[in-house]
Amino acid sequence: QVQLVESGGGLVQAGGSLRLSCAASGRTLSSYVMGWFRQAPGKERELVARINWGSGITYYVDSVKGRFTISRDNAKNTVYLQMNSLKPEDTAVYYCACAVRSGATYAYWGQGTQVTVSS
Repeated sequence: QVQLVESGGGLVQAGGSLRLSCAASGRTLSSYVMGWFRQAPGKERELVARINWGSGITYYVDSVKGRFTISRDNAKNTVYLQMNSLKPEDTAVYYCACAVRSGATYAYWGQGTQVTVSS
């Protein structure tokens, strides 16, 4: 079982920055896909960014391109989401998740961390 622990959420003013962290238990495999999702009240869960652990290939939803950066640290088994130029519409609970390979269901999820952007 993979366990994911998120941290780094909080309250920030519009235009500010936050860095979210997601620490994974055990050894990470090169086939893993790590994703950051968010869910705002009344809205469906949305994939924000993902990274292939082995290749480093990334994906971003259009609304965060140029503002958010996903990265990983092999030694720490940790994935990060650097969020810059935050907007009120970024307010949501952010979740990290793991799929064992590209195309697989995200089977493992963190507990979520609240990000609130004030105007």
